[in-house]
Amino acid sequence: MQSEPLTIRAARIVPVGRPAPSGAVDLHLEDGRVVEVGKALPDRGFRQVDAGGRWLTPGLWDHHVHMTQWAHTLSRLDVSASACPDDVVRIVRAHDRASGDRHSSIVGFGYRSAGWPAAPTVRELDEAVPDRPVVLISGDAHNGWLNSTALRLLDLPLRDTPISENAWFDVFPLLAALPGAEPDPVQAYRAVLRNAASKGVVGITDMEFESSVATWGRMVPLGLDTLRVRASTYLYGLDTTIAAGLRTGDAVPGGAGMATMGPLKIIADGSLGTMTALCCAPYAGHATRGTCNVSPEELLQALRTARAHGLDAAVHAIGDAAATMVLDAFRDSGIRGSIEHAQLLDPTDITRMAALGVRASVQPAQLYDDRDLSDQLWPGCADRSFMLRSMVDAGVQLRMGSDAPVAPLDPWLAMAAAVHRSADTRGPWGAAQAITPAEALAASTDGQRTVAVGSPADLVLVDADPLAAAGDSAVAGHALRTMGVAATLVGGRVVHDAL
Repeated sequence: MQSEPLTIRAARIVPVGRPAPSGAVDLHLEDGRVVEVGKALPDRGFRQVDAGGRWLTPGLWDHHVHMTQWAHTLSRLDVSASACPDDVVRIVRAHDRASGDRHSSIVGFGYRSAGWPAAPTVRELDEAVPDRPVVLISGDAHNGWLNSTALRLLDLPLRDTPISENAWFDVFPLLAALPGAEPDPVQAYRAVLRNAASKGVVGITDMEFESSVATWGRMVPLGLDTLRVRASTYLYGLDTTIAAGLRTGDAVPGGAGMATMGPLKIIADGSLGTMTALCCAPYAGHATRGTCNVSPEELLQALRTARAHGLDAAVHAIGDAAATMVLDAFRDSGIRGSIEHAQLLDPTDITRMAALGVRASVQPAQLYDDRDLSDQLWPGCADRSFMLRSMVDAGVQLRMGSDAPVAPLDPWLAMAAAVHRSADTRGPWGAAQAITPAEALAASTDGQRTVAVGSPADLVLVDADPLAAAGDSAVAGHALRTMGVAATLVGGRVVHDAL
């Protein structure tokens, strides 16, 4: 999108991977780029923005978002404050009684059942709400708990347990058929894009289960163009993507230059919260080692096909056994791309990631939810969970994100978790794997370094120096988590203004 020329006055540039000028400087922006940086630059007749001594960084990216699911959380019933099935049932029953609309569906989000004393059953939901559809989505989005009314309306076989992994992912596109299950997507998108801009987000990689290529081809022409998007495809859409001739980096039709083709997304295993992440050892107290959602042979063939047609890959692997399998496939296919999550790792696989040039697309804020569950189900593995320090030291390229709605679309929260690995008064969990504020910021800017002449005019002005509290992880974490964003620019356009 074209933007008018702009001058930013009195901004202090944050060093991101290379030195920055000392003191406050001015910047001229034109044609989506920084064209001049210096002190007291002459007036070129551009629109003026007074930074007032605030700090300027490259714009922030979230490298793993399920945008439609994130938008829908605005209207979904929050069931995250639950420690057992009875808690969820009470929340659902109370919502049902308070609702004046008896015809719409109840869709909730956020329960995490892996640590519960008893498994949830369809029977419990049927007894609580027998006459309208109920769909509850787990906080990790890897399983869904439906009542019988919802199962029937979706033409799914009746059952008494939640649906998980591949069978559940197939259900996501069907939810729109339930009465009142999903709000107007355009209005929901407008809300979450405004919020993203207020956090300094200038770009995302959209890993939505439905075709994000088609979604953004529709959304951008409607004015939903305040951030850049890399749109992924899953295996079911790979043939369509190839037929369209779309390669990673190509412009998405209808995307007006704001949306480009991203990677092929493959989900190799499950999650900790559903006890389906594929691990080398069984979960404590359970016989299972997790679930393999795609065979090694299928994975390798898919990656070879994607590489032959110019696509990068983003492969979900949370368990250590899954990560090993995925790295084998990267090695044997020669494809470029990332392991998504890389939550539990064998240290030798970090060395392999670095040697293969495989990026680690990580979501540090998830350790807030997974800390206690990890200690329960993966005891003694804190030093192998979210191994950010080890990856940085080995030379693995880090890219950070949220996996929204699993965690909020908020790069500052992710940075805070990476720096100070605790969300409460306890000390950091696996403190040796923490990284510095400078490293966390660098992992959140899509590889962009210190703003300079030639930099993209995708910029963020913040109220405080994000690197100031580098010596104390608790202080630094708090400063990052509460960072005030004064302005966000995409291609030189001001898309958020709190100056």
